[in-house]
Amino acid sequence: MRTLILKALGAILLTIPAGSSSAAADDEAPKAVLDAIKAKFPKAEITHVEKEEEDEETIYEISLKDGDSRHDVDVRPDGRIEAIETEIKTSDLPKPVADLVAAKYPGKAVKKTEKVVEFEKDREVTTYEVEVSVDGKTQEIEATPDGKIVDEDDDDDDEDDDA
Repeated sequence: MRTLILKALGAILLTIPAGSSSAAADDEAPKAVLDAIKAKFPKAEITHVEKEEEDEETIYEISLKDGDSRHDVDVRPDGRIEAIETEIKTSDLPKPVADLVAAKYPGKAVKKTEKVVEFEKDREVTTYEVEVSVDGKTQEIEATPDGKIVDEDDDDDDEDDDA
């Protein structure tokens, strides 16, 4: 009886459509993606691979550990790197960004800081993402190196923002 129930449950689970992202083994990422990662981060260890569908396009998000640094790299199947997010210390934020966060969220705890480099056509665009704990919720602010706000949202609504 237990076997029959497990088989039925398995059949039901197989009929549920997959979401917009799925974990993938690094050997499931295209060779061009892995080659691009190895060229950019030759000593890094791949810790996670996720295949995502964004606007009907496939993007691989590759999580890396490179010495003491951690990176999330968005790569197209052809090996083109779209963005690199690097975890940084709060003390490594540019002063205008640190001042913006301190003014916007005085006395609030910073949970995470990242430097984000997006590759657009012939240029690199750098921003900084800062997660701050506010009344038990996570607020995220994205700013340019000179302290101008690019985006600001409540991380709890992150899934809804993509829809």
